[in-house]
Amino acid sequence: MTIGSDTPGAIVDAKYALIEQIGIGGMGTVWRALVYGAEGFRRTVAVKRLNEAFNDFPEVIQMFVEEARVGAMLRHPNIVQIHDFGIDGEGQYYLVTEWVEGLHFGDYQKGFDKTAPWPIVTAIAIEVLRALDAAHTTRNEAGKLAPVLHRDVSPPNILLDVSGIVKLADFGMARAMDRGRITQPNVVKGKLSYLAPELVRGDEATVQSDLFSLGVCLWEALAGQRLFDAATDIQVLAMLKDPRIPLLSVKRPELPMGLTTTVHRALERDPRRRFDSALEMLEALREVLRVFPDSTSGPVLAGSIRQVRERLRARG
Repeated sequence: MTIGSDTPGAIVDAKYALIEQIGIGGMGTVWRALVYGAEGFRRTVAVKRLNEAFNDFPEVIQMFVEEARVGAMLRHPNIVQIHDFGIDGEGQYYLVTEWVEGLHFGDYQKGFDKTAPWPIVTAIAIEVLRALDAAHTTRNEAGKLAPVLHRDVSPPNILLDVSGIVKLADFGMARAMDRGRITQPNVVKGKLSYLAPELVRGDEATVQSDLFSLGVCLWEALAGQRLFDAATDIQVLAMLKDPRIPLLSVKRPELPMGLTTTVHRALERDPRRRFDSALEMLEALREVLRVFPDSTSGPVLAGSIRQVRERLRARG
């Protein structure tokens, strides 16, 4: 197929029927698609296609290839799984992943008049941390530790399935530690407002960088407002170089102290003062929920996700 036929009903590589465009990112377009098989078999998948504008940028193509390579390494229930990667008849790269039926964390928050319930937000964060722990502790075929850093933990990449399963998506900005750095000045590696301050200063990404990004997601969900918000990217970068984090305990005095302490620790300016690992942060949040009397199990989370999706659909 050609880029011009990149429309609903078009077929990618004689295998994937494009149904609906669901997102446009810096590197590509994402579609809901169907793959057909024998005896009436069909399955919904997500198809991501690299933008034609990047055909002349080998570094960007390399990043797309890296997304597939890294994603194939990551097998975990809380990580969106990659099904296929290829080049269609027109020479365009495409990536096929599992389909998550639901909404992303940013849209979920929009389903509430003020803020999403903190126990559910905490339960979602725990599932994201399971995904990060799996990526950060990945081993290569030789059994050697080869951590994968997400680099783009942000609300649109936290997917909430109506079954109550949380999935971390889009390791397109990730880089396995055993690979050389991929640089392309025209591509921002990560959404600015969720970057850790050390990355803004040009330091290497670490486990703690991903935890800072998740900390921003949590602070915003609990406070009901953006943390690093400004009119221009330059202003956002200036805020990130010396981040000032308003106290959640002042904005939401009813929140458990353990929760606000955990979020602020993840948001420490100095990476050495953050959690040592995703697992350590996960355990801190589990302690918060242990004393909460109501359930935050999968069925409860599923019910909340379904209710929010119906609420958003009703709003149009």
